[in-house]
Amino acid sequence: MSFLIRSVRSDDLQQLTDLAKQFNLLNLPGNRKILAEKIARSEASFAGELPKDKSEYVFVVEDTEENLVVGSSLIIAKHGNEEVPHCYFKILKRDHFSQDLGLGFIHQVLRFQTDSDGPTEIGGLLVDKTYRRRPERLGKQISLSRFVYMGLNPERFEERVLCELTPPLTEEGRSEFWEALGRRFTGLPYQEADMLSQTNKEFIEALFPEEDIYLSLLDSKARLVLGRVGEATKPAQHLLESIGFEYLDEVDPFDGGPHYGAKTSEILPIKTGKKVTVGELKEATFKSQGLIGVGSDSFRCVMSSYEIRDGIVALPARARELLQVESDQQVFVSPLGTTGEGGRRSS
Repeated sequence: MSFLIRSVRSDDLQQLTDLAKQFNLLNLPGNRKILAEKIARSEASFAGELPKDKSEYVFVVEDTEENLVVGSSLIIAKHGNEEVPHCYFKILKRDHFSQDLGLGFIHQVLRFQTDSDGPTEIGGLLVDKTYRRRPERLGKQISLSRFVYMGLNPERFEERVLCELTPPLTEEGRSEFWEALGRRFTGLPYQEADMLSQTNKEFIEALFPEEDIYLSLLDSKARLVLGRVGEATKPAQHLLESIGFEYLDEVDPFDGGPHYGAKTSEILPIKTGKKVTVGELKEATFKSQGLIGVGSDSFRCVMSSYEIRDGIVALPARARELLQVESDQQVFVSPLGTTGEGGRRSS
């Protein structure tokens, strides 16, 4: 065992920047200044110094043998408030029927919506390209470990969790959906509008139409990608679906990427997990396997074998060492075999 998932620290800045530059995700860009701000916000969030609608938790996976950050993920505790609402298109159906012709059509329409009391959002999922095919399945670990932290600290998060998944983009990184719709109403190129929307939603609400938009009026390229998941994101989609997330019939207003969601309490790593106390058990067999996490103001998590009896969990010495736990400490144990996830800003 050589991998530890933990809360990000300020001294991770250079390594996290190098990692993020491999991908340049929207909510974890390869920009040192932006990442320094995100790390500072994350440290304040873990310390409980920020309100929920300002809190953002960044997690990294560390190769402890190489002292190297090789993966990341994040939780936005509340995505959508009065200041910066959560924006999306709801996909609805409208029936039209002509009595004279005896002919009818069912049209899909997009209806622009905002949510000022938004859900928790997950994103920022990255794994160093050289570590992707390892048997430890680090992407799965760093993804699911977020739910271990949520299981430990449910009061810090909303009752719903959202994930925005990446749709197919052109080779140049352009969104056909944005070109067909958003650009015509804002005049902005896709990347610029998407980046601006991270801190300012006013222009979307002001310039996007309030009326329903009929999909039949969009060109075929835009309709083809709407609500679809890009090839690179399909493993994340399958992981999400395997732990209880469902397509919400909602899409991102910029690129038409699908929104997946679930009730927090019904997400399998949380639903099947439990808080238990670390202790010693006679003749422990360690036959079970799962993610073990500890901490609120900082967080440490490992994939490990374990055994639980009567509310006591016994852990191998190496797991206890990585977690830095003593007997009588409380941890959250989430069994594996109940799982999967990913995303646009990548999940």
